[in-house]
Amino acid sequence: MPISIRDVAVRAGVSVGTVSNVLNRPDEVSSESVERVTQAIEELGYVRNDAARKLRAGVSTTVGFVVLDGQNPFYNDVVRGAEDEASSHGIAILYGNTDEDPSREKVYLDLFREQQVRGLLIAPYGDVMTQLRRFRSSGIATVLVDRFSADSGFSSVSVDSVAGGRLAVEHLIEGGRRRIAFVGGPFDIRQVTDRLAGARAAAENAAVHIELEVVPTSAMTVEEGVAAGARLLTRPRREWPDALFAANDLLALGLLQSLVSGGRVLVPDEIALIGFDDNPFAAAAAVPLSSIRQPSRMIGRTALRIVLEEAADPESIPRQTVFPPELIVRRSTSG
Repeated sequence: MPISIRDVAVRAGVSVGTVSNVLNRPDEVSSESVERVTQAIEELGYVRNDAARKLRAGVSTTVGFVVLDGQNPFYNDVVRGAEDEASSHGIAILYGNTDEDPSREKVYLDLFREQQVRGLLIAPYGDVMTQLRRFRSSGIATVLVDRFSADSGFSSVSVDSVAGGRLAVEHLIEGGRRRIAFVGGPFDIRQVTDRLAGARAAAENAAVHIELEVVPTSAMTVEEGVAAGARLLTRPRREWPDALFAANDLLALGLLQSLVSGGRVLVPDEIALIGFDDNPFAAAAAVPLSSIRQPSRMIGRTALRIVLEEAADPESIPRQTVFPPELIVRRSTSG
C-alpha cells in the first residue's frame, strides 16, 4: 500500500494536521516538528501526491495527449514539443498511443475524462467528436492536433496537408516525372485523404498530362512501404511509375528499402521518391529522402499553449492554427 500522510504522522509522533502544515506552511511549525516530520518522510519513502492535492482544489496538473501512431517519429516530436511547453507551466503530459485502433482510442478518452485532466490534446483516428463534446460539457478544454477542426467548437493545430500534397507532386512534375503513384492509407485517416487531394490537384492543374495512380496501404509503417514497393516491382519495368509520393516518411523509407535492395532500382534516376513529415531518419536514409516538412515541435508547443489558455478561460473563442508545409529537397528526387 502507498505510504499516506497518516503513516508519516504516526512515525513522527505528531498529528496529521502538523504533517500537513510541514508540507504546506512550514514557517508555522516549530523547527523540532519539521525535523521529526522530515525524518519520518525520508524513512518511510513518502511521496507527496501533488496531483491529488490539485484535483481536490479543482485544478489538475495534467494534460492528456492521445496520438494515432506512437511509432511515427513525427508524433514523438509533437509530444516532445508539448512536454517542453508543459514543463514551463508545471504541467505533466499523460500520453496514450491508440495505434490506429478506435477501441484503444475510446479507452484513453474515457480514462482522461475520468481523471479530469486540465485539458486534452488529440490526434484522432476515428470519429471521436461525440466523445470530445462530452469533454467540453465536463469543462475540459480540448484541442485537435494534426487535424483541422471542421467543428467551430474546438480549436485545432495542424499543417495544411492538402498544400503539402500539392507541393510534393508539383516538385515531381517539375523534375520531369509523368507517371506518379501515391502510396498511402488507410483512407479513414484525414491526413492521408488530404495529401492525396493535394496530389490530385497538382496533377490536374499541370500543364502536361500526368498519370496519377493510388497504391493503397493498410497502415503508415515501414513494413507497409516495403510491401507496397515489392508489389510495384512485380510489374513489367515499362509499367513502373517514374515517381512515388508516400503519405509519410515511414512508408517512404520502406519503399526506398524495396527499391534499392539488390540494386534493383536506381533512385532517383529510374524512380524518384518523396515522403511527408521530414522525420529525423529522412536525411540519414541510404538515399537521403526528399520530404514535406511539418514543424512538429512547434505544433506540440502551440497546442499545449492553446489548451491551457482555454482551460483558464472557458469563454475563449476556439481558433484554427494552420502552419504552412515546407518542401525539403534531397537526393531521392534530385540526383
